Amino acid sequence: MIAKVLSAAIWGLEVVPIEVEVEVSRGLPLFLIVGLPDQAVQESTERVRSAIKCLGVSFPPGRIVVNMAPADLKKKGPHLDLAIALAILVHEGVLNQKQISNKLFLGELSLSGNLRQVEGVLPVSLSIDKLKASEIIVPSFNLNEARLVKNSISRGFRNLKEVVDYLRDNILPAEDKNQTEDAVTTANVLDFEDIKGQRLAKRALEISSAGGHNVLLIGSPGSGKTLLCRAYPTIMPLLTEGESLEVSKIYSVSGLLKKGSLIKIPPFRAPHHTTSTVALIGGGTIPKPGEVTLAHRGILFLDELTEFRKDSIEALRQPLEDGQVTVSRVWGSLTYPSRFTLICAMNPCSCGYFNDSIKPCNCSPAEIKKHRSKISGPIVDRIDINLEVPSLNDKELKNDNPGESSNIIRQRVQAAREIQQERYKNDSFILNSELNPKAIKKYIHLSGDAKKLLEMGSSRLGLSGRGYDRVLKVATTISDLEGSNIVKAEHIGEALSYRINLSYE
Repeated sequence: MIAKVLSAAIWGLEVVPIEVEVEVSRGLPLFLIVGLPDQAVQESTERVRSAIKCLGVSFPPGRIVVNMAPADLKKKGPHLDLAIALAILVHEGVLNQKQISNKLFLGELSLSGNLRQVEGVLPVSLSIDKLKASEIIVPSFNLNEARLVKNSISRGFRNLKEVVDYLRDNILPAEDKNQTEDAVTTANVLDFEDIKGQRLAKRALEISSAGGHNVLLIGSPGSGKTLLCRAYPTIMPLLTEGESLEVSKIYSVSGLLKKGSLIKIPPFRAPHHTTSTVALIGGGTIPKPGEVTLAHRGILFLDELTEFRKDSIEALRQPLEDGQVTVSRVWGSLTYPSRFTLICAMNPCSCGYFNDSIKPCNCSPAEIKKHRSKISGPIVDRIDINLEVPSLNDKELKNDNPGESSNIIRQRVQAAREIQQERYKNDSFILNSELNPKAIKKYIHLSGDAKKLLEMGSSRLGLSGRGYDRVLKVATTISDLEGSNIVKAEHIGEALSYRINLSYE
């Protein structure tokens, strides 16, 4: 008799059903797992053996073969332990095939039979209908995460014995009633009203937040660039229900979904400049999401941009343009979403004081050019808003009058986003920054004066086709912030002003 138990594997962010088959036959003692298992899956033999013995059941002697179908898909992670153990128990008559039918099992076993937390429970729960399972069995640590999906039946258990008691006698353990709330708050205590001066920079970040536009802030040390970027999340609205599930799936697969709560606030990722290209983009021997994917529907903040490795910065081209990143290996390709807002900060030169009004610059023209050449033209062309952040003078530093709070700015941003949601309700776009050339022609309408100013500004600045489109999208966001149905000349003028400093000559 061959026992069969249903489990699942994560392929990128997609869920693939895994059928665990077990056959026990006569022969020399052997515990063999086939079906492209990785090291963690292969080592499950000892965990399963010990867990079954702790259950008080004699481990079957002879030749044990575990097959994981489909055989051509790489299996990784210890979450298949529970399915393997149950398949062996079915083969030995402790359970029967009917008791485990239509159920899906995920869980890592300890040597004593306890169930440990595993990754990827949320995407599996979301795919329960596709997997043709009536309920999902998970470790109790993952129960809150599994129950984020309202239309699925989820059961959480602390150990293998509780699972067997439930399957055999329908005995459910006492549940932990301390269900966590959805995460809707942030530990970010910065507020725009606490940041002195920098009115233009605050305006640029407001436009960025409203339309999802990329920003580069250039300024001297201490001018407030990093502080402004760190406060940026406080002016972003909460994620919509669809965006929240999308982001939470990514964090579940990465093992970063804390306390089984849906992520409601846009993620803010700020990798150090020593971060490798693989960590930034994603990949590895067995690919995992990188920072660009963890920042999906949120912010990727690169402080001290020129200190990042050049190949790491250049690798941002595809995700910035396509909103996704593809990682290819010999055995296949994985595609991860990466629709994020890029926020960068850098000094204008090596010493940091080029064009500073307070301190003189000690760099030669050649050193300044070399410093700025670390950021290539194609990357610069993908940045919608470029702005110099000047040092604060004594008057600004001594000014104790608070500026606009983040809450007030966020309300304007929310209103602008609602206009965009209504505009694109019959399309796949969410924000103005996502529009393709065809959608730009369909949705963006310019006044006569705006068209003339755009043509003149495009010619003088030597905008590329991409730069031309990005000016249009930024102008549309400015128009939305003002509640205008048409893009006017002043909107185009402001959008063009953010492209003037993009030349590094």
